Amino acid sequence: MTSEDVLEVFREAGALLEGHFILSSGRRSPVFLQKALVFSRPELSARLCGALAEKVRETFGKIDVVAGPAVGGIIPGYELARQLGCRSIFAERVDGQLTFRRGFSIAQGERVLIAEDIVTTGLSFRETVEALAKHPGEVVGGSCVIDRSNGKADVGCQLVSLAQVDFPDYDPEELPPELASVPAIKPGSRGLA
Repeated sequence: MTSEDVLEVFREAGALLEGHFILSSGRRSPVFLQKALVFSRPELSARLCGALAEKVRETFGKIDVVAGPAVGGIIPGYELARQLGCRSIFAERVDGQLTFRRGFSIAQGERVLIAEDIVTTGLSFRETVEALAKHPGEVVGGSCVIDRSNGKADVGCQLVSLAQVDFPDYDPEELPPELASVPAIKPGSRGLA
């Protein structure tokens, strides 16, 4: 699957939006990928995560556990684990820190892959790497459906993405006039109680 093929799946789901958006990082962009619309459709999730699973196998080999941050990594992490034939777990925020709860565990020697839906700055990814450092097992790398940073984000490990894109994003204090003239909305999940 090419990057354009992946974006076509987002268009098919009505998930490639244009306007003025506040990203989870706080940065602003004229483009938002409403991945919830894609991951609400099992056939689209299976198509994307199946293609991503192929890239993961080629790059990292056998995976024992797929771990992702809530909320964005739950559905793609589960579907990726299903495609790879392994377990899926997720980390949740407790007092502001990502933590593995609900009886999730990682055994010594297990090969762990981090899964995320979309990477922009890599913050949630790095926080997942930190949460996994408290557990045995080996983080072999990470994966995402779309790397919005076009390979520039520091995610704390090797990253395999199904698509890399370079949509513009801006510091809120340095918006171009055409974006500043449009009301901003925050459709993402970071910061939800």
